[in-house]
Amino acid sequence: MAEAERIIGTPDDTPEAKRPGQRPGARSGPGEPSGADGTTAGTDGTAPAAPEAAEASPRAGAQPAPDAAGPERPRRGRRIAVLFTVAAFAYALDLVSKLLVVAKLEHHAPVRVVGDWLQLEAIRNSGAAFSFGEAYTVIFTVIAAAVIVVIVRLARKLYSLPWAIALGLLLGGALGNLTDRIFRSPGVFKGAVVDFISPKHFAVFNLADSAIVCGGILIVLLSFRGLDPDGTVHKD
Repeated sequence: MAEAERIIGTPDDTPEAKRPGQRPGARSGPGEPSGADGTTAGTDGTAPAAPEAAEASPRAGAQPAPDAAGPERPRRGRRIAVLFTVAAFAYALDLVSKLLVVAKLEHHAPVRVVGDWLQLEAIRNSGAAFSFGEAYTVIFTVIAAAVIVVIVRLARKLYSLPWAIALGLLLGGALGNLTDRIFRSPGVFKGAVVDFISPKHFAVFNLADSAIVCGGILIVLLSFRGLDPDGTVHKD
């Protein structure tokens, strides 16, 4: 009798019976076995997969997506960095060249670079660029300071790389000549700028003047193309 019961086995419809691999409490039947929460269980007894809605829901502690202006902030930061890097380079080049000219060329004969067409000659200029307006030193000093303030304020909405280079040249050149006007004789805001590049049939100038002119020309070209400092392009 015991051998017969072992062969027949326990009926499947008894509450205690379960099939191999089936979770406790799961019903068996013709269809797929289901769990207590109504979700379908796998045939290997693993937990049911989470619904797609649960997967799409944000996880706890997740940060919200950045707004559309987020990527623009690093871009503006890079443009500002370019502006001040160009300005620092132009200013340092102008400052070092003037120190060398004062130490080596002042009170000496001009140095010929290309015959009579280009010479290096130390000259003190109390006027504007290229020795113009020597009677208005204070006015030019105030204008240079105002240009610097305007460029710094304009940098807050700067997104264009060409504009960053142009404004950097203007800023470096203005700082170079303003340094001379503040710290050189005959006095504060009346100092004479050191000029030393002397082409034939042209006014004597320095590297700061060159940076200002190059920056101005670049700004004119950008304006003709319709490119604004904020990176937008307009058509008249």
